[in-house]
Amino acid sequence: MATTEFSWNKSNSQNISLELIGEKLKLSDDVLISNIRWFITFRWVLIATLVFFEILMLSSSDALAKLGISEQQKWPIAIIIVLVVANIAYIFALKNYGKSSKYNSPSINLWVQIIVDLICLSVVVHYIGSTTTPVSFFYVLHIALACIFFSTRESLYVTILVCLMDTVVIVIDNFLIIQSPLSALISNHILSESARRDGAIVWMFFLDALFLIVWYVVSRLSLIVRAHERHLVDAYKQINQAQVEKDQYALLITHQLKSPLDAIRSKINLINEGYLGETTPEVSTALQQMDVRAKNMSGLILDLLRLERLKDTCLDTAVFESVDIQTALQKCLEKITPVANSKNVVLNLSIENFVCKVIPDQLGILLENIITNAITYSHDSGSVEIASTVNRLNRSAEIIVTDHGIGIDNKDLPNIFNEYFYSPRAALHNKASSGIGLSIVRIAAENNKLKIKVTSEPGMGTTFTVIFSNIELPDEY
Repeated sequence: MATTEFSWNKSNSQNISLELIGEKLKLSDDVLISNIRWFITFRWVLIATLVFFEILMLSSSDALAKLGISEQQKWPIAIIIVLVVANIAYIFALKNYGKSSKYNSPSINLWVQIIVDLICLSVVVHYIGSTTTPVSFFYVLHIALACIFFSTRESLYVTILVCLMDTVVIVIDNFLIIQSPLSALISNHILSESARRDGAIVWMFFLDALFLIVWYVVSRLSLIVRAHERHLVDAYKQINQAQVEKDQYALLITHQLKSPLDAIRSKINLINEGYLGETTPEVSTALQQMDVRAKNMSGLILDLLRLERLKDTCLDTAVFESVDIQTALQKCLEKITPVANSKNVVLNLSIENFVCKVIPDQLGILLENIITNAITYSHDSGSVEIASTVNRLNRSAEIIVTDHGIGIDNKDLPNIFNEYFYSPRAALHNKASSGIGLSIVRIAAENNKLKIKVTSEPGMGTTFTVIFSNIELPDEY
């Protein structure tokens, strides 16, 4: 027995991480906002680390002094306060994105974060040691991030800003005032004054050269990645356009086939009813076979039209309504009962009622197709169980449709919702299968934000479970 859960999210499936603005390809606002949130979280971790360090310094200053780590001044507290205020401001800006002013955008938010972080890092570099410790290499992180998030020119501006800040810190530390290292074990008084300053100049030019090299390498890599992303975006658009044109062509052909097919079936019915004279048994048999084929083709055309209509549904304009599931199932069964009777299939119903927010006609289409499939692939004189269960704790519910028919092979199970797919087992059992019914179910589930779990064993039957979230109970509605 195999089980597969299918989940579709229409809004997420169509997101593009990059957007083309003029000739420039940049990260979309959604991706920038996601990264901003990540940086805010990372900054909270850094703030917590600094707070822990300050508490450690206050509580264990003597023990740390034995290790050569001297008590700091008030600069760590100032850095913590600045980072906390900045983080709160970033969060406020995100919550009011697009509402406060035209200057509140993810790109501006990132620029402010980089500038504030660089200033805080420069203060840390100054107090810990610009030439006596490797803390200056943390500037590289901001250069790499700028190359990822911004254009080449903007990332160069960030790199120049980094070089200026690092230069200013080194000049202040080695030419204006005496540097205050973090640890007493680190001393800059071993070298002579002139040697120390010469070393500081060499170190400054080395770091600036390193920053520019890092910018060049990362920005080149970023350009290569963005060029590939541009090709992917173009290919995505071409595929979408080709899909739209294919669907439009299929819809046109379907409409053109519908009218003559209806006319053919009408003429066949006239002949069968004797309005055009008596017919021989052989002719009547042939006409019945023609009518069956025409009926199957008519069903295919209706499925195609229904599929295209569901594809065109826009979630921004679709009307979600509160639907009583017991009423929806009863309406569905009224349509399906004749199909079940034709195969002597018994429908066993066990309903625990609930209310869900859905697009009503599409929920009906979804349930109708699933139950019809269960009947179609059941054996004659078999049974289909239709049940619903409610989980009051997490406000969810399930509709479970179980048949005892031919089942689905394990290798076919992941593909059953693909358009025009039908397994050899299904084709042998139902030669009129078009492979569209479950595609309609998939699109209806996607439009209504529903999950479907399918469990099947060949020769034993199949169970479809439609999963609803955020339901209401009838006594609360």
